[in-house]
Amino acid sequence: MATTGKRILLVEDDRFLRRACEASLRQRGFTVATAADGEEALRSVTAERPDLILLDLLMPKLSGIEVLRALRGAGTTRDIPVLVLSNSSREQDMAEVKKLGVAGYFVKADLSLKELGEQVDRILGGAS
Repeated sequence: MATTGKRILLVEDDRFLRRACEASLRQRGFTVATAADGEEALRSVTAERPDLILLDLLMPKLSGIEVLRALRGAGTTRDIPVLVLSNSSREQDMAEVKKLGVAGYFVKADLSLKELGEQVDRILGGAS
C-alpha cells in the first residue's frame, strides 16, 4: 500500500497494544514510529517530526501528562495534534488533558482499531 506521507508517533508501553495499533495504522498508509516511555517519546518527537501523536498517559519514566505539558510548552511541538490512549476513564484525567488541548481521548478498554483509524484520518484531513 502506498503511504500517505503522514507520520504518526505512537507512544505506548504495552507491547501488544503498540504492535496492534502500529499494524492497523500502517495498513491505512501511515508511517508509524513508536516509543515505549515518556523520555523516548520526547526524543522521538524531535527526530521524527510527527504529524500526530498517539499518547498513553500511564507510562514509565515520564507520564503522558508530563510529555503533553512538555510538548505544549515548546514552540516547535505546541501545535502537533495529540490523541490520548489511556486506561483511565476518570473525569479528572480527561479534564486535565483537555485543558492541554488534545484532539481526542480513547479509553483503551473501549478501543476499536477501526474507530482509532477513522479518528486519525479525520485529524489528518482524510489522509488515507
